[in-house]
Amino acid sequence: MSIPDFQSLMLPLLQFTADEREHSRSEAVDALAKTFALSEEERALPLSSGRETVFANRVGWAITYLKKAGLLTSMQRGFFRISPRGKEVLAEKPSALSIKDLMRFPEFREFRAVAANADDEIRHDQERQAYSPEEMLDSAARAMRARLAEELLERIKECSPQFFERLVIDLLVKMGYGGSPREAAQHLGRSGDGGIDGLIKEDPLGFDVVYLQAKRWQNVVGRPEVQRFVGALQGLRARKGVFLTTSWFTPEAIDYVKYIDPKVVLIDGRTLAELMIDHDVGVTVAEVFAVKRIDSDYFEES
Repeated sequence: MSIPDFQSLMLPLLQFTADEREHSRSEAVDALAKTFALSEEERALPLSSGRETVFANRVGWAITYLKKAGLLTSMQRGFFRISPRGKEVLAEKPSALSIKDLMRFPEFREFRAVAANADDEIRHDQERQAYSPEEMLDSAARAMRARLAEELLERIKECSPQFFERLVIDLLVKMGYGGSPREAAQHLGRSGDGGIDGLIKEDPLGFDVVYLQAKRWQNVVGRPEVQRFVGALQGLRARKGVFLTTSWFTPEAIDYVKYIDPKVVLIDGRTLAELMIDHDVGVTVAEVFAVKRIDSDYFEES
């Protein structure tokens, strides 16, 4: 038999977790390989990168999608278990689970919105005909980026406040602020002045400074919290501030900073993860695919 696509794996994966115990990805791979009676050759078939097998990769995507839909939950890094919502779905006795089925859950719709127009699901052969290879590569790249951003954010939320502070330093320095990481670190996490967590140079020469507030939060950040930060900035006669959080801001908070002085930039968890990817903080290049074209100049005959 052929290796099942990741959508075909979602219901068996959820059924595998029905024992309500914590499981690792490797346990899921072994269990689902037995469910689908995969041969050793099918289990060992590698991706073109050679870094992972096709089947393990598809199980990983199935885990990600069920977690984003709230059907699986993680209590510790690398492990997952069925959630109350997952048990409710199993109680409905579905014959299968697809991306369309998961779209009923708001968390999953939000996750899919991150990769808007990125058709990251594996299409059937007849559907592939409508897309050029370049379009499919672009779609896959955007989907993988969205998944990476979500995984980054999960890891950040598991880290200590001290590590989060170091992460902010590394990111801002990579973006061109603060000079060196050592110099930037001297000004972070020390001021403690009315909601100010620190300051960083806007440029390597220090012509201006930017004041920071960094919140490693799970809950939404509302307008009152942002207003306190703005009040602290005004007390320091500061002109610029950045409020970073691992969660997100309410629409009222976002609207509030549009019309105030000092200038305040809000960076939510999703934006933070995107900036980390763009500036190579906490990520590394796993594979590079070179797309080549004909060199027309080579074939010019004089």
